[in-house]
This record gives sequence, C-alpha cells and structure tokens, in this order.
Amino acid sequence: MATGNSGNSGNSGNDAISRFYLQHLPGGSLKNTILQAPCPFCTTTSSAQSGNQLPGQQTASLIVLLNPESFFHGYFRCRKRCIPGGFPLHFARSLGIPLATVPGFEPDREYFGRETHYPASNLNQELIRFADKLTQELKQQFQQEGILEETLAELQIGYNGRYLLYPYVQANGNCYAARCVHPHKPEDSFWYGDEAFFGGPFQLFNVEEIDRCENGSLFVVEGERNLLVLKQLGFPGIAVPNAALLDELEAERLRWVRTIFLLMRHNVESAAMARSFATRTGFKVRILHWPEDTPRNMELTSLAAENPAALPQKVASMIRAARAFSPFPSPALEFQRFNQRLHQESSSAYQQLHSGFARLDAAIGGIHGINILGGTPKAGKSTFFIQAAADMALRRIPVIYYDFENGRQKIYLRTLSRISRLRTEQIRSKQLHSEEQARLAQASQQLEQSLHWLRVVNDRKLSPEIMRRHIDFIRHETKADYTVVVIDSLHKLPFKDISQKRSGIDGWLRQLEAIRDELGAGFLVISELERGQDGQFEQHPQLGSFKGSGDIGYSADNALVLSTQWDPFAEQAPERRINELWLVASREHPPGKVAEYRLDYPFWGFIEMP
Repeated sequence: MATGNSGNSGNSGNDAISRFYLQHLPGGSLKNTILQAPCPFCTTTSSAQSGNQLPGQQTASLIVLLNPESFFHGYFRCRKRCIPGGFPLHFARSLGIPLATVPGFEPDREYFGRETHYPASNLNQELIRFADKLTQELKQQFQQEGILEETLAELQIGYNGRYLLYPYVQANGNCYAARCVHPHKPEDSFWYGDEAFFGGPFQLFNVEEIDRCENGSLFVVEGERNLLVLKQLGFPGIAVPNAALLDELEAERLRWVRTIFLLMRHNVESAAMARSFATRTGFKVRILHWPEDTPRNMELTSLAAENPAALPQKVASMIRAARAFSPFPSPALEFQRFNQRLHQESSSAYQQLHSGFARLDAAIGGIHGINILGGTPKAGKSTFFIQAAADMALRRIPVIYYDFENGRQKIYLRTLSRISRLRTEQIRSKQLHSEEQARLAQASQQLEQSLHWLRVVNDRKLSPEIMRRHIDFIRHETKADYTVVVIDSLHKLPFKDISQKRSGIDGWLRQLEAIRDELGAGFLVISELERGQDGQFEQHPQLGSFKGSGDIGYSADNALVLSTQWDPFAEQAPERRINELWLVASREHPPGKVAEYRLDYPFWGFIEMP
C-alpha cells in the first residue's frame, strides 16, 4: 500500500497513536514507519467461524502504518484480511479495548444515521448463495484488473447467473439491497431487494468503512469495481455508483473522517460533481486529478488492466499531488503569483503607465492603484483626465473611459482639437486652409488608431461584473498586461437605489479595490467636493473635502484635489487661468502641492508649469 507520505526518515514510536499500537501489539516489530505483529484478530475470527482454531493454523501478520506525516497514520490491516482494516478506534472496538484509552476518542461524539430503522428481513443469506455462484471465468476477469479472490470475498461480491451483485451493506452490518451490474456492459444495471433501500442516501457501497476510518482517511470512489481495485491496493474506501450521487452524500455523514480523497472517472461531468461535493464539504476533501494526457473516461479498472505492476505507483503519485480543497491558494501558487507580479512591476510596460504629466507621475509613481481626483465644478477635472487617457492610448496603453458626464462625441472632438491644435468650431465648420487641413488629417488618423486602445463607455447599467469583462476583453484584444480605468465620475456610477447613494459609492469603492488587486488595473476616478456650511468650497484642500463617502480616505491609494486659482467673473483671458493640483493623502508618497497647470485654451487641455 502506498501511503502518500510527505517524507519521513523513521518513527521512534513516541507519538500517541504509535504508543497505543505498541502497547496493544507487544509482539510487534517497528521498522522505519511500519509495525508488523501477529494478527490478534485471526484467532478470534477463526474461533468464531469454526468453534476453535485448528491445530497448526498460522496467524497472519498485522500491518500498521505509523508515519505521523502520512494521511494513513494509524491505519492497520491483516495480510489475510481476516477483518476489514481501519484506524485506532476500529482496532479498539474490534478487540474490546476501552475506547477512553484510544487517542482521539470523544465520549460525546454523535454518529450519523444511528437512529435509522432497519427491517427484520435482509439479504444476508442470499449473499452467501450468490457469492458461491461467482464463476472461475469472472474471477479471472477480476484478476486481469489486479483484483484477487480475497478482495471479492471481503466485499461479498456475488453472481446471479447473468449479473454481478454488489451488496450495499448498511451501517448495522446487514444488506437489504444489491446493485446488479452486467459484467460486460456496466450501463446495464438494476437494483435487487428492498425498494426502501434503492434511494440515494443508501447508495453507498461499503458504507461500514466510514466508521472504521474515524479520525483517519477515506477514499470516495466512483463505481464499485473501481473500489475493488483500490481495496486490493490496501486503501480504505466507499463507492457511489456514479458521480451524480455525490449530491446525495451528506457531509455530516463523513463528519468524523479527517481526510477524504475523491477519485472519480476522468470526464468533465464527474469532475464537476467532485468540485461541487468538495465545495459543500470543505477543507478535508482532496480531489485526485488524472494526468493531463489521460484519455477521457479513464478509471482505475482500466488503469489496472493496462499495467497492474505500475498501478500502485500511479495512485501514490495522484495522492501526493492531491491538494486540500482550501479557501486559500496553495503556498506554492501564492509565491508564484507574488513573483509574477514582482516581475511584471519591474517590466517596461508597468513603468510606462504614466499620465503624461511629468510632475504628477513623479508625485504618485505613475498610474497604479486607485487615484481619486476631486475638484470644484468647472475646475477642469474631466478635461484633465481626458487628456491623460488620450495620451496613454496614443502610447498604446489600454484605457477604458467610463463617462457619465460629457458623452463620447465631446470626448473625441476635444481630443481631436488638442491633437490638431484646432478649435472645435473650426473642425465642425471644416473651413480650413491647406496647412490646417493637413494637421486635421494627421490628427484624425492618430485618433482613429488610438481608439484600439481607448474605449469610451456610456452604459448606465454598468456593474462590477461588466467592468471585469471589459478589462479582460481589452487586455486580450491589445495583448497588454495592464489597463487604466477612468471613471467620470464616482458619484454618477449606477446604483440600485438612489436613496442609498452613500452605501452605493462605498460598495463601488470596495469593488474597485478588488478589481485593482485581482486584475492589476490602475484607476483614475473623478469625485465631487463637499461644500461648507456657507455654501463655499474649502480654500485649503484636504481629505475631508471629498463628497459623499468617508471610504474614499480608506480606498484611495492617492487622493488629489484640483483647485482653481482664478475668479470666473474676473476679466481674465482663459489661457492665463492657473489651477493647482494637490496630493492630499497617499499610501506611499508624501502629500503636498504637485504642480500648477495652465489652461491650454482653446484646445481642451492643460500645460504643466515648470
């Protein structure tokens, strides 16, 4: 039996389970991690069957696995299979040892199904008759799959002249129903016996094994014949006729089994049922995966028939590779993701995620994480981010611009104006001299090419799931590792209930955090500022100036404020209007004034001042 050890050079017998077996098997010999002793059950079972043990009859060896690093630590079995194997509590019950002395015993433990009412009549005597009918030809067929007569006898496999009988013995030791399966056409099957035991909850083959594996490990296999192969290898297990019946297997029934190995047939349907069961049952489940080159519908019987000698090693490899169905990624995967992200962050693509405003990029280290920009109405927040988004797209950085303020026509027109250095009125009128026409043609070509990288979205039914799909699409389409997402604006994102706007904004911020972490997206988000009690905006930008959400301070990697330094009613040329950009809070960078920006009038942009 391959035990799926994680590695052990030996066992001194100092752990509680080893001491328990050494105490009750005084004639045993412990070598490395295996204890061998005369089987204390052989005499008991022989006496029970024949009245007295026959003179000269030899007692078989009892094998106990005592590797504390193994999933099967404490599993015992008799070489002659005089009784089914199991773990310490089964050993103690079978020998009449007080359970209170057994490691892991809990006196208040309640067991599933003990209250089930069983009828007086059963199939026990018929099973003996059916077992006697098992022909030599059928036994030879089993032998081709490595299944010997001792295993067939242990599980009471029979034959009615046309069909193999797999007895579904219940937890009380009696059989009330059997599944009859054609030996050459497994799809041809039916149930025999008491109809009350044909249903899903009773369709567990070798169900008594659950109690034998208390505090230990147990296989759950698809198909009774596959379980016979596994039992021949020396592993404990139960079987369901097909993977769909895993839905009928209540997790509570396996509550006291420490580790559950799932081994299904190699197909998509069985794999899906295994995942569903593992999700429902939790961390104790480990799914055995077939190698990638395994043909569809491969199962243990086929594997055994192909190469019986190689089967133990293949099963052992699958056990070692099995991982707990954990809510956490494996440590190996977690470290791999960390290294991949670290490698990506040192790549040129990551380093080139810049807005195009040099002093801003220096102040926040480029467009990474969630960057929220607040400002008074008409301060130019949209113009600022439209310029940054268009410049990134021109440099082949994928950008998704969620616009709920301006409309895509204005965004494209203002971008074209800025690139061509032509007023929007000139572009609309088309009254241009030759040099201006050439500039417009060149700018139009640049804009058209950039739209492969810049996607403007006005969908007011936007959801976090749709946003994730958009990001996945543009990354696939542009073959880029990173995406910048612009949201104009935070307070106009769709909410289910307008009366719950505050909680809706906070909910969106939580989703943006998740998307940032899962997909590595960078965000530029426009926010409104709060007015004071006098109806005026604060003169000195601070984190508390943002409107409508206390969570901005927790979610933003960088919080910025664009403030106007000009009087909208003063007679001042637009091109002389100056805005200041402040970094008011940051996770990694010192706050303070970033730069001054002069309005690039009339071309819908800003010029960063020296």
